[in-house]
Amino acid sequence: MVPFYGCFNNMTFLMQMFINEFPNQKTKKRKERNSDSHDKMIYSSQPPAACKEAPSFTSFQKGSMTVEAAFVLPLFLFAVLAMIYLLEIMAIQTNIRAGMQYAGKRYAENAYLTAFAHKETLEKDIVESIGESRINTSVIRGGSAGIDCSASYLDPIRQILFLKTKYTMKIPIPVFGIFDIKREETMRIKGWNGYTSSIPTSPEQRIVYVTEHGTVYHLDQHCTYLDLSVRMVSQADLEILRNQSGGKYYPCDKCGGQAGWGVYVTDYGDRYHTSLSCSGLKRKVYAVPISETAGKGACSKCGNS
Repeated sequence: MVPFYGCFNNMTFLMQMFINEFPNQKTKKRKERNSDSHDKMIYSSQPPAACKEAPSFTSFQKGSMTVEAAFVLPLFLFAVLAMIYLLEIMAIQTNIRAGMQYAGKRYAENAYLTAFAHKETLEKDIVESIGESRINTSVIRGGSAGIDCSASYLDPIRQILFLKTKYTMKIPIPVFGIFDIKREETMRIKGWNGYTSSIPTSPEQRIVYVTEHGTVYHLDQHCTYLDLSVRMVSQADLEILRNQSGGKYYPCDKCGGQAGWGVYVTDYGDRYHTSLSCSGLKRKVYAVPISETAGKGACSKCGNS
């Protein structure tokens, strides 16, 4: 038991020494590392390359981004501002023309009462159509007072109003100042003064409708022979295709001939057309007294109504 106990005591002593010495070793190594770092910081003549380059690269990157933003941001804001003013200019032009149409319509309604067109009335109607508050807050110089119709004039013989509207738009451009854009809109309006026949007619005489090259007159202005319904069909279907009267379609004398894939036909016509602009597909209708239709017969569709 003694030898064993003695060995046990020796082992316990060694373990105790190891336990006591291990923290001292760790503390000693930590102090050595701190001392080495301190010596390197004091006595090192050249700092590490990584520590030297990283801050300068980061600073250069931040500086380049700042310079780019200083150039790009004003250009971006200028482009946005230019787009806003461009849309405003287009809106003002559209509003002015809509106001001119309104003023012209007001004149046409009263053309038979007066032989004059007053510029004050025209300007007032244009401002009323657009809205005075809208004009006063727009880019038009002078607001509603900047609408000028003094160059308008009236043709007393034909009762046609030549409406001219002048206005100036102010466009502020940063740094350069305010620029003026002068505009002039023109429009022609025919007064509603009725129709005067060259041949005296009695009030009870009936009005009929004829075409330029037609051989019949029509009592109904909406007759299907006058109001054409043009549609496109395949040329291969012409052999079996029939109009509303049951007749076949034949080539047009004006545009007929070799056709492409499709041709144009009407519901009551008997010709097919290779061109949509053919005169055979157009109707110029005249309203005349029946006494002026000498030599023309009544339409088979509406002549008996």
